[in-house]
Amino acid sequence: MIQIESTPNPDSLKFLSEKIISTIGTEEFQRNDVKKIDNKFIKELLSFNGIELVLLSKNFLSVKKTKEISWDEIKPLVISHLNHYFENNKRPILEEINKEKKTVTSEKEINETVEKIIEILDTKIRPAVAKDGGDIKFKSFKNGVVKVELQGSCSGCPSSLMTLKQGVQNLLKHYVKEVNSVEAI
Repeated sequence: MIQIESTPNPDSLKFLSEKIISTIGTEEFQRNDVKKIDNKFIKELLSFNGIELVLLSKNFLSVKKTKEISWDEIKPLVISHLNHYFENNKRPILEEINKEKKTVTSEKEINETVEKIIEILDTKIRPAVAKDGGDIKFKSFKNGVVKVELQGSCSGCPSSLMTLKQGVQNLLKHYVKEVNSVEAI
């Protein structure tokens, strides 16, 4: 059974499943990159009129739509697509790590500060962001500035800047004294 949850972004919804959707963590896919995507389920989902972005996580899928289309048109398509997939497949939608993905930090860049930042993001911030159908990924740390990428429902959300500054930045500054600010890329 698929359940739907709203997110702070009015153009994004979270579709929860009893089945495992991804065993490789959170991955985001955009309509602009559909030619680079091999996964048939994701390609088909992004081909639906009005869907511009999908984010897959362990037990949920977030969909971001364009403003020109209503949720009444998209919700049944997404639910039907998910149900059809799981009726015909016993495996999660995402299983293998895409070998083209490069790690965000090289071995020499990983130091104690970066490890602390990543730990705080993973344990204290990502679970909260996931509740809203999004994700936050660490990109870099230099001169006191942490750069992160907001994905899924958080991407383009009206309240994401406030969340970033008041939530993420304050938490990281509290736990990691070397952090001065947080920016989204």
